[in-house]
Amino acid sequence: MSSPCVKICGITREEDARLAVSLGATYLGFIFYPNSPRAISLEDFEKLKQTLPDSFRVAVDVRPSIETIKKQIASGFDYFQVHFSEIHDSAYLSVLSETVGRDRLWLAPKLPPRMLFPESLFQYADTFLIDTYHIEGFGGSGKTGDWAGFKQLNIDYPEKYWILAGGLNAENIGAALKLANPQIIDTSSGVELSSGIKSSEKLRSFFSQLPV
Repeated sequence: MSSPCVKICGITREEDARLAVSLGATYLGFIFYPNSPRAISLEDFEKLKQTLPDSFRVAVDVRPSIETIKKQIASGFDYFQVHFSEIHDSAYLSVLSETVGRDRLWLAPKLPPRMLFPESLFQYADTFLIDTYHIEGFGGSGKTGDWAGFKQLNIDYPEKYWILAGGLNAENIGAALKLANPQIIDTSSGVELSSGIKSSEKLRSFFSQLPV
């Protein structure tokens, strides 16, 4: 089993970013959704980015306006992770895809359990993040999801890239890799001391569980 690429999300501090990348993180996620306990402002990111290590930077938001996306593009983000409800607006997604580019857009639809993945989304992006559903929010629940269902998406649509998120930590990542076989994994609360503040011990422990 090969080691997946890792995204450490909810970065708010330079020292957390540097440690994550030194341990092997490929992607760093920065959350701009105001309702998230890990949210930062674009102004805060502009100050922080001067000290960040080399890595792919991901802007994470919930149905941002196109104007907001353009500001994030101007700030130098590599990828754009956009969460939205299961009832999606095709006109918005079309403009979003054209603005960002389908190769840089990570779509994260909020899908209730047992809901079939909407194939109509494939026209807008090549990469999709599957997080644990909870009715009150968009990810960040700290709860694990349907790993077997995730693996089936990989099998059914191998031409797409699938990111596994939701409650991943050092204690369960081994099982998640065996059951879900993800290409990319995303963790945030599983490596934290508190919201937005990463634990060096938990980060080291998490990466130590990954295949070499």
